[in-house]
Amino acid sequence: MTTALHKCIRPQEGELARLHEARWHDPHRLLGRHALDHETCCFRTFLPHASEAWLMVSTGESAALHREPMAAHPDLPGLFTWNGSLATCPLHPTVLWSEVNGRTLQFVDAYSFPPHISEFDLHLFGEGRHWHVHRMLGAHIETRDGITGVRFAVWAPAAERVSVVGDFNHWDGRVHPMTVHGSSGVWELFIPGLPDGTLYKYEIRNRDTGHILLKSDPYGASFELRPNTASRVFGGSGYAWNDEAWLHRRDPYAWKQRPMSVYEVHLGSWQRGEDGGFLSYRELAERLIPYVRDHGFTHIELMPVTEHPFDGSWGYQSTGFFAPTSRFGSPDDFRFMVDQAHQANIGVLLDWVPGHFPKDSFALARFDGTALYEHEDPRKGEHRDWGTLIFNYGRSEVRNFLLSSALCWIEDFHIDGLRVDAVASMLYLDYSREPNDWLPNEYGGNENLEAITFLRELNRTIQSNHPGVLMIAEESTAWPGVSRPPETGGLGFTMKWNMGWMHDTLDYFKQDPVYRSHRHNQLTFGMLYAYTENFVLPFSHDEVVHGKGSLRSRMPGNEWQQHAQLRMLYAYQWTYPGKKLLFMGQEFGQGTEWGEAGQLDWYVLDYPLHKGLLNLVRDLNHMYRDDPALHEHDFEPEGFSWLDCDDASRSVLSYLRRGGHSDLIVVLNFTPVERFNYEIPAPQGGYWRVVMNTDSEFYGGASRGSSGAMAELQPYRGFPATLSLDLPPLAAVILVPE
Repeated sequence: MTTALHKCIRPQEGELARLHEARWHDPHRLLGRHALDHETCCFRTFLPHASEAWLMVSTGESAALHREPMAAHPDLPGLFTWNGSLATCPLHPTVLWSEVNGRTLQFVDAYSFPPHISEFDLHLFGEGRHWHVHRMLGAHIETRDGITGVRFAVWAPAAERVSVVGDFNHWDGRVHPMTVHGSSGVWELFIPGLPDGTLYKYEIRNRDTGHILLKSDPYGASFELRPNTASRVFGGSGYAWNDEAWLHRRDPYAWKQRPMSVYEVHLGSWQRGEDGGFLSYRELAERLIPYVRDHGFTHIELMPVTEHPFDGSWGYQSTGFFAPTSRFGSPDDFRFMVDQAHQANIGVLLDWVPGHFPKDSFALARFDGTALYEHEDPRKGEHRDWGTLIFNYGRSEVRNFLLSSALCWIEDFHIDGLRVDAVASMLYLDYSREPNDWLPNEYGGNENLEAITFLRELNRTIQSNHPGVLMIAEESTAWPGVSRPPETGGLGFTMKWNMGWMHDTLDYFKQDPVYRSHRHNQLTFGMLYAYTENFVLPFSHDEVVHGKGSLRSRMPGNEWQQHAQLRMLYAYQWTYPGKKLLFMGQEFGQGTEWGEAGQLDWYVLDYPLHKGLLNLVRDLNHMYRDDPALHEHDFEPEGFSWLDCDDASRSVLSYLRRGGHSDLIVVLNFTPVERFNYEIPAPQGGYWRVVMNTDSEFYGGASRGSSGAMAELQPYRGFPATLSLDLPPLAAVILVPE
């Protein structure tokens, strides 16, 4: 139970004037109910829009209340005072007031509820060790002494005054000023009577310049639909989860040996409604989850659904680090979609962006009039290429903000893993900068030591508190140990995108087959470092935007050859060591470059080549999931052996995947030449059956090549047997022993 302020507060000279001027940092000291002695009290309220005001007081012996007029201050319009018996003034008084237009309103006094945040919480926040600071800051519906309202709290240490504003007070920063907790920079106010869904912002007056800023809540749990930018009170989730069985299966150790095939999705353009508008989270759950399940993917990766003002940023310039975007529904609607995925045995990964934030004036940029979340010096605090700002990872409260955001998505929304965007930009102080446009670290190097410390703390905290949750780095350089433990010098991620493999592979495939023999090493080089990290093999949205075209359009030749090579590309990806990721639309060979303004080209599935490609991806996923040889040792060398990696002249590769109780042979012919009686080594004699041929008519091919072959016990290239096959052109075949 809360208690009202009963100490005797007599305003010092100038304090009421500063309150009247909206420059006062401690309104609880002046406003509300204050004892003058053991029998009498003073009640003050500031109502800048009122012509008259009354206080509801008791009659003494009766519980009934009646209104008594309050005295208007002679020199400070809007300031009203009542003096009377302490016994007749309720603990939480109700004020009636009349606007200039004659309308009469009433409210329970906000300043009879003292600030509620504990010194221990403030201490943890100041040290950067408050893992759930989003439960301390932001807007939260609470009930105090039987009265329900919203507790607002925000960090703004350079503010002279902070107020909560909204429709409930005419967006007037004079009405609900907040109280600051000493030197912590945290401001707090409980406003009774505000309902769930209330729109609000913070009005901040900088103490040095006097500039007035209007800001959305950094810790907001919900926001208006863009282009509007107000935060929205979200009264806590009432969603009843049904994914206990899924969460129980999240094993902290088995993820390395389990299959992981990720379908990357931009929710706004996967499919659209009949009117061309966005599907809701619930509609997406009904369409997207069955599609992903039926085509064999194990996970969905969502491009950022954190609230963002500009559709064209795809979510990567977030202004709401704790809120699913309102474009598709409410936070509980998003929970429903995640829950439905889990019940369908589909994991949900989320792109999470701690590397930068936009300069929008309503959001984090110069939040309290200073470089609060970013660095003051643009040489350290700004991404020139992206037009965004860089978090100050050296500031405890900023690290706390980001760490709390990550935990919020994992704990409150049951997200199974975070793909951390643009890690390379965080690690290097000179990332994408001219020679004189960056500041070295204390040792003179280009490593961002503060970001490194933050990433290690992030991964250590997530994995120690939520073992089995995946932390995946998009890191495009040769930084060592990204997916190795911090105690051994690593960054602590569970996995890292293999950008080198992706670039080499796509560069090879875009070559006319006649020239591929000269680039054979682009396919073999990756195995030299394949086990230095726990790699994900990504063909992501980044590869089908900004003029790059779709994956299909990057394949040389006519339409049939493009599809044949795309089928071979996917067979190569799915049989190469590492987890898999494919961006939406590429599974059926979308021909146009992806854009966020419409939906995918679903109509192409009426054509056999596209339908065949989708059939192949489905079958690859099921084979990958069902055969341990393809996933059990993705991160260990015992799961892979070259059979023949040297046949550059004919552009053929063959290799062995090991796992479970049997081996699996993969042979890829990267030319349009059909090769007869092609010999490869085999690990054992006997009959080897072709279980997949990407040239099958079912996949859009011509069903050329062998259906199987007998391996003769003739040693070849260090293996005990030799296998002779007919290889279809521009195709992959996969064989298993009978």
